[in-house]
Parts: sequence; structure tokens; C-alpha cells
Amino acid sequence: MIKLNKLVKIAKKMPLTIVTITCSLMMLGLIVNLVYYVYFKSDVVINNNYNQRQELLAQNNIRGKILASDGSVLAQTGTDETGREKRFYPYRNLFAHVVGYSAKGKMGIESSSNIQLLTSSTFVGEKIQNELAAQKNMGNTIVTTLDVSLQQAAYDALGIYKGTIIVTEPSTGKILAMVSKPDFDPNEIDKIWDAIKDDNQNAYLLNRSTQGLYPPGSTFKIITALEYFRENRETYGEYSFKCNGVFNFEDGKIQCYHKKSHGQVNLQESFEHSCNSSFANIGTQLDKKKLQNTCENLLFNRNHPVQMAYNKSKFDLPEDSKSYLVMQTSIGQGNTQITPMHLNMITSSIANNGQLMTPYLVDRIETYKGEIVKQYSQNQYKKMMSTQEADFLETLMVGVVENGTATKLKNQPYSAAGKTGSAEFGSIKGESHAWFTGYAPVENPRICVTIIVEGAGSGGDYAVPIAKRIFDTYFLK
Repeated sequence: MIKLNKLVKIAKKMPLTIVTITCSLMMLGLIVNLVYYVYFKSDVVINNNYNQRQELLAQNNIRGKILASDGSVLAQTGTDETGREKRFYPYRNLFAHVVGYSAKGKMGIESSSNIQLLTSSTFVGEKIQNELAAQKNMGNTIVTTLDVSLQQAAYDALGIYKGTIIVTEPSTGKILAMVSKPDFDPNEIDKIWDAIKDDNQNAYLLNRSTQGLYPPGSTFKIITALEYFRENRETYGEYSFKCNGVFNFEDGKIQCYHKKSHGQVNLQESFEHSCNSSFANIGTQLDKKKLQNTCENLLFNRNHPVQMAYNKSKFDLPEDSKSYLVMQTSIGQGNTQITPMHLNMITSSIANNGQLMTPYLVDRIETYKGEIVKQYSQNQYKKMMSTQEADFLETLMVGVVENGTATKLKNQPYSAAGKTGSAEFGSIKGESHAWFTGYAPVENPRICVTIIVEGAGSGGDYAVPIAKRIFDTYFLK
């Protein structure tokens, strides 16, 4: 009877216990959600164009400056001839996409750092004085990682071509330069808006670095080689293939660039000379599911750690794919699409022993007097590959410079590693984008450069000379 009474008492308390535990878990969930919002999502919500707080800040504060890493002014607020506030961009077209604009909506750093530019962290006493005098406060200053000399070199080197160039620091993730063409003058955005916003042929407002999706062409052979290494770690050095310029397999045919015959080649030589036939052969030997997993681990079909507007790179190779699609995919054609920024991240991780650092554009936030409000620092994002795998790919990429399609970078005061690409597009046979992605110096990588020149042709002929001009500017200035 005593035990029965105890059981009855416990049963009566059970609902209260369950309610208490449920409420506690709900409260914990709210706390976790709040912490996640504050640390990871607050900037996204605050910077949203529908957030009315921005309008209130704009009424009380003058939009702050955006500076290059050396203090050069990239954007600032002044007044026009009528005395109204106006945004000025001293370098005009040079930083059009990466710095952006703040009229007709926002773009680039003007968008991603909008709330910081509209916020004033000046001394409270100064704010009170400004309020009494009916004057606005000066907004905070954004100091970027951008290097004016590298940006200018990239801009000049790309010339009249459509395309994009990204220059980063692989050991930290700093974005040093980002050029996209065709471009525009952000000082004139109000006047030219109607003419450029719907121009789909030129896509002036598209930041090709982060939003442009292209077939990777032979630069994808970096990934094909990585997958082959993973599946044949003990025997990859024994690979051998006789290239006759054309490779026929089951339902498909792949030919080398201009049907050039490379003769008997091993894996290193196949990579150096960008032999399509050999890599198509390699593709037929790979496990499709494993290749899909490798690509997704390298951030295909995944979100990217980029603060600006971007598109996801795409990779899809079903296990029942026909052999022709397999071969096309293995040489960077088929259905694969990649953004230049993504290719730069993959290349940077190779340069950094397999570790991808989070790319970033803002070094610090300051008051208009130069007092530091917030200092940003490098952050490890993801281990993309093992150190051994990175070393393997680096050896292949050094061979491209020493013996292959990027020999225009050979015998320079700096050593370099890289991969070229000629990516076919559209319906006209032979039309191709020119790619290069690589880094220097090999022994202690300091910059990583990724280039695509739309419709130019061979990566070795068009993209490599551009890379040389950028490397020269960095190392020989």
C-alpha cells in the first residue's frame, strides 16, 4: 500500500515535470536562436533594404567613407551644386562592382556594409553638439583590403575584353583586387540606370567575379586529377596514355585542342599539356558518386563564404550518365558551371596546404577620425583537401608553368604555379573563354590570381599574359 501511494504521488507530479522540461527546452531554444541571430545573421537583417532603421540612420548621419588598404578614398559623401548630399567615387569605373553604388538600390561594399556606413560611432558629446546645431553626424569609415595598384593593373590588363579578375591572399583570405567588365561609372548611376539595367547582352551590373557562371574548361582538370589521386593513391604514378589527338570511347569522341597529338604521356604530362584525350580517359575510370562527393566537398552546389551577392557553382553527374557526358565533365565541359571567385577559393586552398580561409573585403571599421571601432581578422573556413593532396596538385601546377601551357610565367623573379583553360561555350564550335588560375611564389604563396577572358580563346595565349602583369605589379613594384 505504501509503494502504491508513492507511485500515485509520482504520477500526479509527472505532468508538472513534463511541462517544466518542455518550457525549459523552449527557453533554451530561444536563447540559442537569439545568440545565432546576434552573431551570424544580424548584419543580414539589418542590411535588408526593407529595414526602416536605415532610413532613420540616414536622417541623422552622413554616409561614411570607403577606403582602400592604403587609405585612398574609394567612396565618400559630399554635396552637389544644389547643396544636396551626393555620393562620389574618385576612381570612377575602376572599383565599380566591388565598391558598388548607393543609389537605385545598392551594390558591392555599399550594400554589404550599408548599416556600418550609416552608423556613427563618434563621441556622445559630439553627437549632442551636432543635434543642438541641427547637423548630421559623420558615419563610420570602412577600410577595405583592396590594393589600388593591383586593381589598376588588373583593370588595365583586362582591357576591352569582357571578363573578370580576382586577386586574393591565400594565407588570410583578403581580397586584394576584383575587376569585372563591362563596367560603369557609379558617379553617373542615376543618369545611366535605364540604359544599363536591362542590357542583358553586356550585363553591366553583373559582378562576374561572384555572380558569373562559366564552364570551367581545363581548369576543372585540377579536380579530375584530385579525384584520380584519391582513388589511386598508391598507383597514380603508373598512369600512362597514348594521345593521338582524338579519344573515342563508347558513344562519344573527345579531341585535344586543335586536335594536337601529345604522344605517350603520364599524369604529370597530361596535366601540363592539358591533354583532353588523356583526361577524358581518366574520367571514364572514375567513380561518379565519389567525384560528385568531391565536388560538393569543394563547395559545388553549396553556399559560399562570400559576403557579396553570388551564385552557387553547379555540378551534376548522375551515376547513369552516358560516357560522353562523363568525358565532357572530366575536361570541364558538360553541365558544370563555376564562378571565378569559387575557382579562386579552390586554388587558394591548394596554395594554403588544403585550408580555405574565408574571403573578406573589410579590414576594419573606423570612426571618421580614424579610431578603430571593429577590427576584422582572418578566419579558417574549411579544410578542402589534405596537405598531401594539395602538394600533389601543386606539383602538377608547377609543371604547367615549367613545361606546359603557362610557360610565359617561367624564368621570372618569382616562381608560380597554375592551370590554364579554354572553355567552349554557346553553339559555335571553337569559341572559348580563356582561363587562368594560379599563385606565386610557390615556396611561400602570397597572392592567388584567377582570370577569365570571355570569348578570347586559349588560356595560355590570353589569360596567362594578364596573370604575368598582375604578378609583376605585385612582386616587382
